[in-house]
Amino acid sequence: MADVSAARTKAVFEFKSATLPLIAVILKTADLAVLAEALDAQLADSPDFFEQEPVVIDLSQLQPDEESGEGPAELDFAALRGLLARHQTQPIAVRGGNDAQNAAARAAGLSLTAMPVAPAPRAPAPPAAPATTASEAPQIVREVPVPANGTLLIDKPLRSGQQVYARGGDVVVTAVVSFGAEVIADGNVHVYAPLRGKAIAGARGNTEARIFSTCMEAQLVAIAGIYRTNEVPLPDPVLGKPAQIRLDGKKLVIDAIP
Repeated sequence: MADVSAARTKAVFEFKSATLPLIAVILKTADLAVLAEALDAQLADSPDFFEQEPVVIDLSQLQPDEESGEGPAELDFAALRGLLARHQTQPIAVRGGNDAQNAAARAAGLSLTAMPVAPAPRAPAPPAAPATTASEAPQIVREVPVPANGTLLIDKPLRSGQQVYARGGDVVVTAVVSFGAEVIADGNVHVYAPLRGKAIAGARGNTEARIFSTCMEAQLVAIAGIYRTNEVPLPDPVLGKPAQIRLDGKKLVIDAIP
């Protein structure tokens, strides 16, 4: 009977390790009012950008307590979960915290993860709004495995809800990026097909990154935190045509490609 029971259990389920795409929200302040203001400013034009995606809260860059100046500040994790959930995310775990923070996170229903702590950004990102400094704004990073050479090649269509992120390099897509799909890179984004979804280049603050497409119809484009949505229509000389997008200071510039 024991053998039959064991065999039946094996047929019902398996435990396997899984590599899943996640968003890491890297906090730089424990002031939830400041954080709420920064998130509202950064995501005002795209309230459904994350579409209930799982989130890891990274505490590794949290600033010291402003009153004592010693040690990371305390966090109200229940309120933090509510704040992040308001922006269509699902906080599931915490990383990079101390013992007290980890205990408070567990009490709020969050798990602890041993995922590697994200490195400090190479360059400060532009402020999300005039009243918010770069040190106060959260850094939002998508994490998925990429090839060793740092360049991710996608040769199949990306459908709505699919996301790819080339961490540390460029992403090259040779098929259509549908409305609702996302291509993200720390470097450049190249789409040699219609770009109808979201394209994010310079995800970790690289202001020299660019976005290229042979058919520019993007739902959203962003470089180093500066973004534009299709609520502002693309100019006729570039709409549906080969074009590139670059940063000029804090302004996105869209140029036709002859």
